[in-house]
Amino acid sequence: MKNYSDGRQELWYKMGRVSVKNVSRVFSKKEDESGTEALHNISFDVQDGEFICLLGPSGCGKTTLLRIAAGLETLTSGEITLNGVPITGPDPKRGMVFQQYSLFPWRTVIDNITFGLEMQGIKKSEARKQVEKYLELVGLGQFKNSYPHELSGGMQQRAAIARALANEPEVLLMDEPFGALDAQTRNVLQDELLKIWEQKHVTFLFVTHSVDEAVFLSDRIVVMTSRPGRVKEIVSVELPRPRSRTSPEVNRLRDHVLKLLEEERFSK
Repeated sequence: MKNYSDGRQELWYKMGRVSVKNVSRVFSKKEDESGTEALHNISFDVQDGEFICLLGPSGCGKTTLLRIAAGLETLTSGEITLNGVPITGPDPKRGMVFQQYSLFPWRTVIDNITFGLEMQGIKKSEARKQVEKYLELVGLGQFKNSYPHELSGGMQQRAAIARALANEPEVLLMDEPFGALDAQTRNVLQDELLKIWEQKHVTFLFVTHSVDEAVFLSDRIVVMTSRPGRVKEIVSVELPRPRSRTSPEVNRLRDHVLKLLEEERFSK
């Protein structure tokens, strides 16, 4: 547990430094055909506790890069490390939240959240005790015995976030987690996600198609090119939080990022 000078305490504190070094990914075809290069020589570092957004045109390899970082896909060349250790497969140290909520419909909210702990060999009764704090953290304490079909889309995604947090990861990987939600619910969950991030100090690597979302959430935005995905520019978001979604500073930064994406649209 980490203590802060203002009296705050974290439920856990783990280092979460991610390094992406010269990563390329080619999807092979038949032997007599050339493959499709999704990512080309991507490099950037993510500092401990940093909130990084990956942004770029559709098909630029954002999700592929995130899945490689999760250990769900392999890379063709290069390396991704977490705290200096190469990533070679899935690990509870890296929590993953998908756009689709991926909850088990036959399990209640609390049993969905305990799933990862049970897979680690923790008894169900003990796991349920451990996840109570995460239910409260995402505002689902009174819905713990509900089934996914009884929840709204926003509540289902909260449960998915709590499930990822329950493993106390060093980094949380999120693949457009709010993309399927209406604008109002999306804004609310963005606010709540920032509160969780500020309390947990966990490192975030967040894929989005939304420039507004990237500017509102992140410390830095990794803007990627059209396929094959490269790093076009890393934009620092040096704006204090909480951020106004319509402030002149936010608008100027959003316009800059939009211009970068527009350049990619006309470069095809």
